[in-house]
Amino acid sequence: MNLIKNIFIQLGSLDRRVIFLIVGLSVLVPLVKPEWVSLPVRPKPHSQIVFDELNKLEQGDRVLLSFEYGPSTMPEIHPMSIAMLNHLFSKDVKIYATALWADGNFMSTDAFSEIAPLYKKEYGIDYVNLGYKPGNEAVVKGIASDIRALYTVDLKGNPINEIPMMKEVHNIEDFDFLFSLSAGFPGSKEWVQYATDPKNIPMSTGCTSIQVTDIVPYVENGQIRGILAGMPGAAEYEKLVETELAGKKHEIQPGEATRMMAAQSIAHVVIVLFIIFGNITYFLTRKSQRKGN
Repeated sequence: MNLIKNIFIQLGSLDRRVIFLIVGLSVLVPLVKPEWVSLPVRPKPHSQIVFDELNKLEQGDRVLLSFEYGPSTMPEIHPMSIAMLNHLFSKDVKIYATALWADGNFMSTDAFSEIAPLYKKEYGIDYVNLGYKPGNEAVVKGIASDIRALYTVDLKGNPINEIPMMKEVHNIEDFDFLFSLSAGFPGSKEWVQYATDPKNIPMSTGCTSIQVTDIVPYVENGQIRGILAGMPGAAEYEKLVETELAGKKHEIQPGEATRMMAAQSIAHVVIVLFIIFGNITYFLTRKSQRKGN
C-alpha cells in the first residue's frame, strides 16, 4: 500500500519541466510518426452527409469551391480543402475556385499546387481559380446573377472568355454544387441567403468549430447539406475519402487533420492524467501531514 502511495506522490510531484517535456512529446510523436499512434476516426452523420453528397457527383460536373479562411484558421479548414481536392479530382469533377477573403487566394493556390499535379489536372481544362473580389455579399450576388460582369480575368490574369472551362458558365445556376470553406463573414450564411437557396443549388460547408452553432440551423433546415465541423470534421472527411480511394489508382495516406486530432487527443489524455495525479498527491500528502500533527 505504501509503495502505491509513494508512486502516486512521485508522479504528482514531478518537476514542471518534466511535465512540459512529456506533454510536448505527446504532441510531437503523433505528428512526426503518425504510424506509431493510430486512433480510430468514426465519421459523424453530418460529415457522412457531406461525403455522400459530393460522392454523388459525376465526371464533368461543376463544383464552385469558395475559400473563406486565412492562416489563423488554416489548421482547421485547410485539411478539408486538401481532402476535397483529392475527392473531387479523383472523380474528374471540374473545380471552380473563388475567394470571399483576400487570404483565400493564398489558401487556394497552396491547395491546388499540392494536389492538382498528383492527378495530372490541367489548369483551365480541369480547374480554374477566379480569385478574390472585394465586396462581401455583393460578390455572392454577382456570382449568382452574372459571373462575367464580376470577373473579367482569373487569378492569373487570363481573360475569362479565353478559359475553355468557363465557356458555358454564366452564373450560379451553371454549377452542380457549391462548397464553402468558411471561417466567418462573409461565408456560408451569405452563400445560402443570396445564392444557393434562391437559385435552388445544393451546397455544403466546412467551418471552424466556433461557427458550428451558427451554421447548424441551416443544416437542420435542409438549406445546407451536412457540415464538416472544425478539425474533427476534417479528420472524419479525410477518413471517408481515404477509405473511398483505398486500393484505387489515387490511394492517399491519412491527412493532416487525422494526425493533428491524434496529437490533440493524446495530449488531452496526458494533461488529464497529470491533473488526476496532482490531486491524488495533494490529498495523500495532506492526509500524511494531519497524521503527523
